[in-house]
Amino acid sequence: MSNIAGKAYAMNVLTPMRPWRGRIQHLIFMVARAAPAQLSGLLGLKLIHFARWVIIRRDQWPDLGQGRQVLKNDYMLFMSNFNGTWDQYIDAFADGIPSGLDMFWYASTKYPHSIPISTFKAYIGANQIHTNYYYNATPGAAQRDIKAALRVRGEVQKLAELHAGGDPKAFAQAYRKALGRLANSLASPGYAPIASVATRKADKARNEFIDMLDKKRAANAKP
Repeated sequence: MSNIAGKAYAMNVLTPMRPWRGRIQHLIFMVARAAPAQLSGLLGLKLIHFARWVIIRRDQWPDLGQGRQVLKNDYMLFMSNFNGTWDQYIDAFADGIPSGLDMFWYASTKYPHSIPISTFKAYIGANQIHTNYYYNATPGAAQRDIKAALRVRGEVQKLAELHAGGDPKAFAQAYRKALGRLANSLASPGYAPIASVATRKADKARNEFIDMLDKKRAANAKP
């Protein structure tokens, strides 16, 4: 399976950093939590589902049977889920919070800064670990699609309560107002157009997987 599912893309980036710089990075994250205004550019990017930076100390790696790891560096793991292509995301990220990116990757070894974008992309690409399996519960919906659906759900629930009261005139008036408020929330999401070869391959794998499940269900349904 691909790290692309419908409109969403899963990214994991693991970068090394010297232990003494890792301690500085930890303090930077504490400051960022205390001053969330520093992340206003990030929070305004509607294509992002989720983004997180995690410091992994060199003695914190789990032993899954490979033996205890002896490492010289700490590491920072960046995880994100977003809509669109890899290039679109990196471009939007670097444009939205260039100073924030430089702050969050400050301690990472050989970090080149977010500007110019070409060297930043090369750095992210060199340290990215591709996801082997990526599950998305709503592959045909982007973040905005889900928020629009929640708005529609809320309005429908209000209308249902009003309808139960049995006042047709009040219901008709409320329905027209709700329809006006939801004018931009009633589109059908569907799948995004193919933006890259990777997306095409992911769609092909997804369709093959769905066909396999349908055949299994049909076989199990036979008496």
